[in-house]
Amino acid sequence: MAFSDPASATLLHSCTLATMTEDGAASASVSTSAGYGLVEDGALVIKGETILWAGKRAELPKEYEGIWSVSLDGRLVTPGLIDCHTHLVFGGNRAKEFEMRLNGASYEEVARAGGGIVSTVTATRAASEEELFADALPRVMALIEEGACLLEIKSGYGLDLETELRMLRVARRIGTELDVDVITTFLGAHAVPADYADRADAYIDEVCIPALKAAHAEGLVDAVDGFCEGIAFDVPQMERVFAAAKSLGLPVKLHAEQLSNLGGTELAASYGALSSDHIEYLDEAGVAAMAKAGTVAVLLPGAFYTLRETQMPPFDLLRDKGVPMALATDANPGSSPLTSLLLVMNMACTLFRMTPQEALAGVTRNAALALGAKDRGILAAGMRADLAIWSVAHPAELSYRIGFNPLHQRVFGGQL
Repeated sequence: MAFSDPASATLLHSCTLATMTEDGAASASVSTSAGYGLVEDGALVIKGETILWAGKRAELPKEYEGIWSVSLDGRLVTPGLIDCHTHLVFGGNRAKEFEMRLNGASYEEVARAGGGIVSTVTATRAASEEELFADALPRVMALIEEGACLLEIKSGYGLDLETELRMLRVARRIGTELDVDVITTFLGAHAVPADYADRADAYIDEVCIPALKAAHAEGLVDAVDGFCEGIAFDVPQMERVFAAAKSLGLPVKLHAEQLSNLGGTELAASYGALSSDHIEYLDEAGVAAMAKAGTVAVLLPGAFYTLRETQMPPFDLLRDKGVPMALATDANPGSSPLTSLLLVMNMACTLFRMTPQEALAGVTRNAALALGAKDRGILAAGMRADLAIWSVAHPAELSYRIGFNPLHQRVFGGQL
């Protein structure tokens, strides 16, 4: 029987699919290759924003015969890429501090001297919504042009109610005015502002939690994050923020164990956190807590590279415990001025010794898990039709090349 509405569906064929399905196969008859879920001579049927079918072209169900079709001439198709940890909205830049670090100052020394996050706060507070939006556009477009279809964008450079809300409004606007979906994260517990120096508890109670509630009331928040570290907030302070998030029905995540091990990841896991991010100093107890809670490890090689860190995340423990590993740019003006997921994949392989398959899973399937985006990250029936079409023969090429973008076409929500 012919498809009932052929004008509304499209068949993409003559391609290799990297389905990134958990079992590596779209059907029992499909061969796999190193966990990519490769389907040679594959095809996809999409209708509206949804994938209706994915598999071998020879196995195309008869109901889809005769629909409008497009040949992809042997190209590779992956899920649209996902950047699950960014700080894309901010004012100014920190090139001067980059130079300071190259002259010997540590990340902590820069922060304690009034630089770091606090210096960006000054520039962000001074910027209008229009200025923040205009400044963010080229950073967002750089990601889109490499196949990104879903971005997470955090606040955290306002550290007062007015600016935190302004940042979140800009993030929402990006998702409305550009062809990219945006998940917004409230990061009021990012740093202690200068006007609350040595009064972190007061900042949490008087500014951070009230700003969270105001942002939630305005419909600007999808998740809540914090920075649990010696130069930011301790575990009891973060627990108050998480309790407030829980009372509002919001999921949590955490910057944790980047510079030391304070136990932030175990706290996050106790709240069922979507992810724990950075985690270079995470210990076995923290990994076990993540595994039990289903918390994703978000690894950020751009910050590791920029800060010239040497402490590696506990990869063997994460693999042994079955903790999913996602990758992200951590795009921000200080520790990771990076807006290329392709470069992140290469860095993950060269710096962290991850495999190309782990790297691709890190910016597709596992990145979706880190955002709670259940309809993204794999090519399968019922998933959203966000696709990246690449002029490469094998997915390992995406991690192998440096400074080269082989994207042929991006499909966002089924739109070719």
